[in-house]
Amino acid sequence: MENPILYSLASVIIVSLISFIGAISLAINKKKIHKFIIYLVSFSVGALFGDAFLHLLPQAVKEFGFGLRIGLYVLSGILLFFIIEKFVHWRHCHMEGKGHHHSFAIMNLMGDGLHNLIDGLIIAASYLIDIRLGIATTVAIILHEIPQEIGDFGVLLHGGFTVRKALFYNFIIGATAILGTLLGLLLNNYFEHLTKFLIPFTVGGFIYIAGTDLIPELHKEVGFRKSLLQFFMLSLGILIMVGLLFIE
Repeated sequence: MENPILYSLASVIIVSLISFIGAISLAINKKKIHKFIIYLVSFSVGALFGDAFLHLLPQAVKEFGFGLRIGLYVLSGILLFFIIEKFVHWRHCHMEGKGHHHSFAIMNLMGDGLHNLIDGLIIAASYLIDIRLGIATTVAIILHEIPQEIGDFGVLLHGGFTVRKALFYNFIIGATAILGTLLGLLLNNYFEHLTKFLIPFTVGGFIYIAGTDLIPELHKEVGFRKSLLQFFMLSLGILIMVGLLFIE
């Protein structure tokens, strides 16, 4: 007998383990990987913008229409992440030294955590509707998580995290998908109301992180060849999000 609860939990655990994919990219060449971190950041920018404008926002508009509330939810995401970053800057200006982590890396963790929470909610909802739909949704999310987690891993390293801490925090944030699935299974009667706010809110968060935190990091490199590679990686992140539309 097909049990949507067991399928949901098994699927979200697999999705959470994708957070370790960054270690594979590091193991390929430990000495030279830091030279390519900025390009992983570029890739992450493309993935964040692509996910926000090609996946999350169209899904919200399709289900709820693009009314005043959706626009306000997107703006609330931007405003809240602005407030959070102000707090992070205020806190970290008193924490100079070896253990200091750039605020954009912390902001990226927060945004990724919220996104993973929504992934978990979507996995639960799709399995509650139909097992086949749940499997298809899980495959699409896994394919989406692989490029995003590689990019996020690069963002954490670029932000001052050690390799071990980057892997640890990436896994912890990845595990928020499990929380999302549990919430979806327990509160499935209210799932639509949760996603109606969380999806456009996450769009605002992703736009803020990619536009105000990560892109300025890319502009610190002004060399033509490196800038061209950044543009290529950013575009590649977007193109992968476009490709996933055909899978979904």
